[in-house]
Amino acid sequence: MKQIKEPLSVEKIDFADNELLRNLFGEHDRNVKLIERLAAVTLSVRGNVVSLAGSQLSVVLVRSLLSQLYKIAGKGYPLSSADIEYAYRILSEDCMADLERLFLDIVFISAKKRIITPKSIAQKLYIDAIRNSDMVFGVGPAGTGKTYLAMAMAVSALLEKKVNRISLARPAVEAGEKLGFLPGDLSEKVNPYLRPLYDALFDMIDFDRASALIHKGVIEVAPLAFMRGRTLNDSFVILDEAQNTTSEQMKMFLTRLGYGSKAVITGDVTQIDLPTEKISGLIEAEELLCKTEGIRFIHFSELDVVRHPLVQDVIRAYNHLDRRKRRDGGRSEA
Repeated sequence: MKQIKEPLSVEKIDFADNELLRNLFGEHDRNVKLIERLAAVTLSVRGNVVSLAGSQLSVVLVRSLLSQLYKIAGKGYPLSSADIEYAYRILSEDCMADLERLFLDIVFISAKKRIITPKSIAQKLYIDAIRNSDMVFGVGPAGTGKTYLAMAMAVSALLEKKVNRISLARPAVEAGEKLGFLPGDLSEKVNPYLRPLYDALFDMIDFDRASALIHKGVIEVAPLAFMRGRTLNDSFVILDEAQNTTSEQMKMFLTRLGYGSKAVITGDVTQIDLPTEKISGLIEAEELLCKTEGIRFIHFSELDVVRHPLVQDVIRAYNHLDRRKRRDGGRSEA
């Protein structure tokens, strides 16, 4: 069957500020090459005029991409090559997306002067949900920024004195057996489970300041079991890896929330490490609470991954394998 080629579409866009356009395209026009690769278009730049050539759909998308990124750069946002990839991905998903609304929604500026903003539509929904609701569940694959953005929101709330403390918790799913063989006292045994939370925290606040806040008890990083019997008032509470909570643990955690507090629960239901006879507390919580007013569930997909581009492909491949296993009744060759 003969393949029908789309007719070539050519457009020119004039930009007012030549210097701003050069900054957008990067050193040696590296971002021009990036956009050409992403969208399968040809870009020619002469002064402040950009010519686009490609299929009509690609040209329309890239015209919107360039126009919106130019405005964002004009407002002082330091666009990176990764930002351009995220922006292209967002417009590919929703051609009417307002990139300025996402990229200029600054959640926090880290100690390393990194500007933390949402990088996908789901991330923006997640940030808005945390702002407007006291209990938010972020459910989706690794690398979608669920914990990192929650941490940024927590640190921002603490520094703005909206809360008095931050509590970060993770279930230690192997606490019953394998932890006993590790050297050291209890805190040393559970520390490997909490390391990702410390890593995110130290990315937000410099090490000395974060350590001082931990020492004073203003920031607490602890195994989920340490939450039992407590009421957390005026706190920002994050439960990470919630897919590995049991039903009882999830109920215990959710009922710790006190006055003036927020809770963010994150997890990936495709990465459950519980024994097969145990029901994931995260899955059960969504079944029970999805229609409860004041509680929001935000779902992420591989489109929201903000790690190396290959991570998207890995997640997509494993999702495909999981669907095949379910279709074949649990039997499938990898």
